[in-house]
Amino acid sequence: MTSKVVGPRAVVAGSSRRWVRLMPAVTALALCVCLLPATGILLTKFYGLIAGVGAVLTITQVAPLLLAVVRPLPAWGMMFTADVAGALVLRAADFPEQLMWPFPSTVILAHTAVCLALGLSERGRTLLLVWTVTAVANVMLLFFTPHGVEARNLLFTVLGGAALLIGGVLRERAEVRRKLVEQETISEAERARRTLLEERARIARELHDVVAHHMSVITVQADTAEYRLDRLPPEVREEFTNIAATARNSLGEMRRLLGVLRSSEETYEELAPQPGLAQIGQLVDATARAGVPVDFVPCDVEVPAAVGLSAYRIVQEALANVVRHAPGARTQVSLSVPEPGDGGDGAGRLNVLVVNGPPPQQPAAPLESSSTGHGLVGMRERVRLVGGTLELGPLPDGGFRVAARLPLSEEDST
Repeated sequence: MTSKVVGPRAVVAGSSRRWVRLMPAVTALALCVCLLPATGILLTKFYGLIAGVGAVLTITQVAPLLLAVVRPLPAWGMMFTADVAGALVLRAADFPEQLMWPFPSTVILAHTAVCLALGLSERGRTLLLVWTVTAVANVMLLFFTPHGVEARNLLFTVLGGAALLIGGVLRERAEVRRKLVEQETISEAERARRTLLEERARIARELHDVVAHHMSVITVQADTAEYRLDRLPPEVREEFTNIAATARNSLGEMRRLLGVLRSSEETYEELAPQPGLAQIGQLVDATARAGVPVDFVPCDVEVPAAVGLSAYRIVQEALANVVRHAPGARTQVSLSVPEPGDGGDGAGRLNVLVVNGPPPQQPAAPLESSSTGHGLVGMRERVRLVGGTLELGPLPDGGFRVAARLPLSEEDST
């Protein structure tokens, strides 16, 4: 399958403002309205052409301005051909010496406008070719000048070249800016994707530690069943042996899969036991020592290890954001499991709530430039991991609220 090559387009074609996109058409129309009668009068009354010939030259030398709005290169070709033909016709006419030849002033103005449109839409190689053809034709015509060569006879080439150069520079500048914006957009998307992948890798490593503990317990219990339990039938012993072997194989597969993740990023913190609800109090105390008044409402309930770890990481990142962006703001951290009789749909879920008020003094810049690596992306990923819900956003008084609901069982997460 072949890809379609897209050529350059006018600078203003991609503008979001409608009046900017309409400006070339309005300008071309205004120039036509002004130059058509002016050129007709100049050719017939001052250069002495008959009305019919003057009218034909006027239309062919000015009307391509309208085509230049959408197709500048064909418009230039039509106008340039008409300009050269007009110069040859004027060579045979009897006109005063003070008038310009080979190209009248109105013709030069129309040609300069087309060259500007050409520079705004075509690439440098095309512009150089256009200017070369123009210069060669202008110089060749000067060999047949009826009144001698003057500097002003080269205005057609000089002004056309200046318009081509200005248009080309503006187009290149706009192209560079457009590519920079596209690159920034791509880079931002890549950064977001990289952050997401890094957080998922971290969650995978932590999940390995959580699951590995339970799998190890299963292996030990299955291996020691025949010694702990008396008079086990042979088929039951074989069943326990198979369970232990399956658990060991699963642990081996997990270690091999996580080996790549740990190979370059393994740290003592990741090898240490993973935190849970019991460690949130220590996290709150550390934040309070950093100068943030925190009211903590703990929850003494047994939760799955993955839920406890997710709750700890959510509170950790929320408090870190308070320290960075709202130092000194009073903060409330609350953990709760609603009773079935309390009503609502919160029963069977761990509610994690972190709310901070506005800071006493708005900092000029964040107090900490580093992050724990989780952020809002990490919060969402951890909540999604256990099948919970997350609500976060600013408060009317200038504070911020993070509310997560994490299911306490697999049935609640499905």
